[in-house]
Amino acid sequence: MKFVTAIFAGAMVLAGSAAYAQDITGDAEAGEKVFRKCKACHTIEKEQNKVGPHLVGIYGRTAGSVDGYKYSVGLKKFHDEGLVWNVETLTQYLPSPKDMVEKSKMTFKLTKEKEIADVIAYLAHESGE
Repeated sequence: MKFVTAIFAGAMVLAGSAAYAQDITGDAEAGEKVFRKCKACHTIEKEQNKVGPHLVGIYGRTAGSVDGYKYSVGLKKFHDEGLVWNVETLTQYLPSPKDMVEKSKMTFKLTKEKEIADVIAYLAHESGE
């Protein structure tokens, strides 16, 4: 699994702006409702970490880059490799964080494709995309 994760991260770095520019197909308004499930651990309204890091400006941001949050080894590695949160990376991450990120702290997952697309649209909208 570590090899697959490394290949995925490398592909995301190489894809760079192409992956970042992917079309956002979800509904941001519906995504705001989906995000309620995330609020126990994350906030998008202010730069304040909770159980998880704040998500202000997450879309288009390098993984593992919020100051003051203690990230897992896997997310630190993704940060060092330059992985950026975008449609492709969030679509991979949200249904199974522990499969994508070695020793991920995030146990919650979204499994419905529509909810994933909608919450990504919401995160992108809130990030100014």
